[in-house]
Amino acid sequence: MVMDLSYQKRLAAEVLGVGVDRVWFDPEHLEDIKNAVSREAIRVLVNKGYIQKKQIKGISRARANYLREQKKKGRRVGHGRRKGKKTARLSKKEAWMRQVRAVRSLLREFKKKEIIDVKQYRYLYRQISAGRVRTKNYLKMLIAKMKREEKA
Repeated sequence: MVMDLSYQKRLAAEVLGVGVDRVWFDPEHLEDIKNAVSREAIRVLVNKGYIQKKQIKGISRARANYLREQKKKGRRVGHGRRKGKKTARLSKKEAWMRQVRAVRSLLREFKKKEIIDVKQYRYLYRQISAGRVRTKNYLKMLIAKMKREEKA
């Protein structure tokens, strides 16, 4: 025997504050539910547990969490996984550190070989820190310019 409980289902949905599809009726108490024709009667059945609201179906994060754990361990980061340039995978800070260290090491060599004096070294060092001197080539060009100005 099939009972039409659509009216009760609609009332229960309004009482529970959910959609009709999320309303669940206890199959053992369908007679009681059929006799409930008011909101108050539905509320009583909800309190008894004969009518309940179903849980929302969510999207599982299990796979995403697993992947994150694997990447934390350093897995799944091989050549086949990479897109973009090598430098695109660096943080801005890391890229800056590499750049600055390269130019500073060249500057130290020039000081060691006595191509520049301490005063020029300090001046150029500050220029590198400020981001004015970004490449080794530009550093060489600046030093050449300083030498020309010294002679003149």
